[in-house]
Amino acid sequence: MSEQPLYQVRDVVRRYGHAARPAVDHVSLDLAAGERLGIVGESGSGKSTLVRMMAALDRPTAGSIRFRDTEISGLPERRLGFLRASVQMVFQDPRSSLDPRMTVGASITEPLRSPLLRRRAGVPADTRARLEEVMAQVGLDPADARRFPHEFSGGQRQRIAIARALAPRPQVLVADEPVSALDVSVRAQVLNLLADLVASEGLTLVLVSHDLAVVRHLCDRVAVMSSGRVVETGTVEQVWSAPRDAYTRTLLAAVPRLPLP
Repeated sequence: MSEQPLYQVRDVVRRYGHAARPAVDHVSLDLAAGERLGIVGESGSGKSTLVRMMAALDRPTAGSIRFRDTEISGLPERRLGFLRASVQMVFQDPRSSLDPRMTVGASITEPLRSPLLRRRAGVPADTRARLEEVMAQVGLDPADARRFPHEFSGGQRQRIAIARALAPRPQVLVADEPVSALDVSVRAQVLNLLADLVASEGLTLVLVSHDLAVVRHLCDRVAVMSSGRVVETGTVEQVWSAPRDAYTRTLLAAVPRLPLP
């Protein structure tokens, strides 16, 4: 890991309208290149809002987010090409994140056609070759690129979403509850795929989950969120074996574990 953090999040607040409390409430954390960070907490804890701000899909009400030592929280979209080329997201529900009117091949290569990403260093220029490569990486037949999302199972659709995120060769993969919308029978398959891809591609991973077992399987460090705040951080094994915060202990005791190989 590099000495300079890849991400520096400082005192970030996100407030919506006149809500009684912020969705994210003065959160600070660092993320090093090559690190695998899990962000866990119950629904409404602010974890998805936090990672959406880290990906510049939402903007903080206050505070600072720096990526590669560049402040991103106030940049207009036209100046975020370097971030879009480096940080890609996999969302919870592939049914809503994939356009039903686009073939899966068009969806996967869509980032490569973006004017923000074209001709950026490291972004593949040969879209057909990259499409075949990433489809094979996620265990899909490149011959199926002309099919539409509804023709695939839920697990296959999430593999398509992962392929799309991998297409521009990002440095960071942000996965927001990537298996919670899937059947139990395919969750472990998708998690094992993510683990293999993160290792083989040398990716930095930010994984959002309400299940610490999922985080334990994929991550080396964890941040626990409650009511918009980070209440505990540490290595996964430290937090798992000796949680310091009462909320973390409650979370460990209450959340059903996902059987993993």
